[in-house]
Amino acid sequence: MPDPTSKPGKLPENIDTPRAPDQPGGPRNPGPPRDYALRIARDGTWYHQGSAIQRKPLVKLFSTVLRREDDGSFWLVTPAERGPIQVDDAPFTAVELYVTGSGRDQALRFRTNLDDWVTAGPEHPIRVETRPDSGEPSPYILVRDRLEALILRPVFYELVERAETKKQDGRDILGLWSQNSFFPLGDLPAAD
Repeated sequence: MPDPTSKPGKLPENIDTPRAPDQPGGPRNPGPPRDYALRIARDGTWYHQGSAIQRKPLVKLFSTVLRREDDGSFWLVTPAERGPIQVDDAPFTAVELYVTGSGRDQALRFRTNLDDWVTAGPEHPIRVETRPDSGEPSPYILVRDRLEALILRPVFYELVERAETKKQDGRDILGLWSQNSFFPLGDLPAAD
């Protein structure tokens, strides 16, 4: 029987902590994997059968059952079924930066394209890879459970503007502090 005090359309409070198939209460007999025909583009847009999903609440719901496997593949996992989905880069994007404090005590908070907030720190590190095809930096922040957000270019430029130089292993590193952790953004070129 439905809870008479709940509001129609309101999701349960624990919706963001679904159980993986290997956890107690996970899928009991999920059967063969389903083909959901879902893809997450590099810009964070979710597609179903080639068409963008326009309903943000639906995308948010799907994101709560998104998992990354040890082999790097992405799956939607519900108590009843599971299936792989295609992710072009990272499943989320960091679209906004909010900074409090300064120096080592500074906190860098990022809003994702799905309106979740994550604060960079030991539990949510920032990492930067260099794209082999272009040589450009691809910065990421860990959101949860091996799921990252690609930090979009305008937000990355904001980070670079706030960055400081630190000597590390004889190299000049450009980076930022957040929650007493230093996150390198890249090496500075050696002075001539």
